[in-house]
Amino acid sequence: MKGHPERARDFIDNSGKSAWHDNALWYVREKRDTAVHTLPEWEALREHAAQIKAHTISNIDNYLEEFEANCIENNITVHWAETDVDMREIVLKIVQSKKATKIVKSKSMLTEECGLNLLLEKHGIEVIDTDLGERIVQLREEHPSHIVLPAIHTKREEISELFHEKLGTEEGNIDPEYLTRAARKALRQDFLDGEIGITGVNFAIAETGGITVCTNEGNADLGTSLPPVHIACMGMEKLIPKANDLGVFTRVLARSATGQAITTYTSHFHGPRQGGEMHIVIVDNKRSKILAEDDFRRALSCIRCGACMNTCPVYRRSGGHSYDATIPGPIGSILSPHLNDTKNASLPFASTLCGSCTDVCPVKINIHEQLLTWRNKLGDEHKIGLLKRLSMKAGGIVLASPFLYKLSGVGLKIVGKISPLYNNISPWSRQREMPVVPPKSFKELHKQRQTEKSRGK
Repeated sequence: MKGHPERARDFIDNSGKSAWHDNALWYVREKRDTAVHTLPEWEALREHAAQIKAHTISNIDNYLEEFEANCIENNITVHWAETDVDMREIVLKIVQSKKATKIVKSKSMLTEECGLNLLLEKHGIEVIDTDLGERIVQLREEHPSHIVLPAIHTKREEISELFHEKLGTEEGNIDPEYLTRAARKALRQDFLDGEIGITGVNFAIAETGGITVCTNEGNADLGTSLPPVHIACMGMEKLIPKANDLGVFTRVLARSATGQAITTYTSHFHGPRQGGEMHIVIVDNKRSKILAEDDFRRALSCIRCGACMNTCPVYRRSGGHSYDATIPGPIGSILSPHLNDTKNASLPFASTLCGSCTDVCPVKINIHEQLLTWRNKLGDEHKIGLLKRLSMKAGGIVLASPFLYKLSGVGLKIVGKISPLYNNISPWSRQREMPVVPPKSFKELHKQRQTEKSRGK
């Protein structure tokens, strides 16, 4: 079974694209920094958001019941899905009960996680992803590589070729405005023909029984106002207690995600449109398992802003598809092993543990600490390769012994560039520029300088 290092290799081998991907995401990270520095109260907002989420997760059973009761009061039908299979079957049943054959769907990472599109298409139901990035990857028959920027791995030249083939645009025209207008024109008819609209949920408010959906394109609004039926799919962790809490999260979400003060469209739904229906599907899919684990519970606070991906040096250079997970990057490397710890055993190691992900997280999740915890857990359960386990054990022994540590430095100077680390034999060093081994160690230099100092030189 391929792990992250093997899947990343092809992306990294295209050094031009890897560098472009790296720069594009760092640009978004810089926009985030500029936006948050305009708020003197930024750290206070982060702390407040973290406390709200911690409180909600600790009392999630009560808030789920309150949310359901208020949804019913708002004429919203609530469905509960324990697994991804349950979620798919619930949505399929609703769609089939309406004899619908065409669905317009806004961005929803939960529907990606549960494989909803595939099941609906298998039953002859056309699903149109209406977010531009999602539509691009759908036409390319790919999965999103980023939770906020789904097609960030795709260059405009590739999109131009795709639209020429699928939408009949001018061959070779790479003007972004032209391509966007072409996509908008094609999607307009899809919105008019859609019989059911499906959205995700950014925030669900227990106090009101309402949901909030944040987009920059307005596609969720069109997809819910034109069709008579709206199905909203949400992970149970999307709850917040009160309407007053919402302002905290809308302030940190957009700034963290794209460097905006607020998303262009922040839409609130508190019931079906006149004469229509609204359904909310609340999904567990092993979130209760995460809730039960003290070491990982805080990961449920994630608001899916993608900031940890934009700052992560591994994600930026290896691309989202190398994770083979719905949610890639640092937070995905915590969540994905809960879904399948054998398949995703390499993901917690796709990190430098630099802590930048934790520093930018708007809800203060201790991401790098949880990645380290996963490494220990996977090692204890022998779910990582024997060579990695042995090398880590050997490294621990060396680092725990001053004598062996000193001896290893002497050995490295002797072995030098004939080491596998310097000859592209080791996967770890294949895409890294290894430092030149210095002729003298720090201790040797320090001793030499102390000697020279005592002699008055």
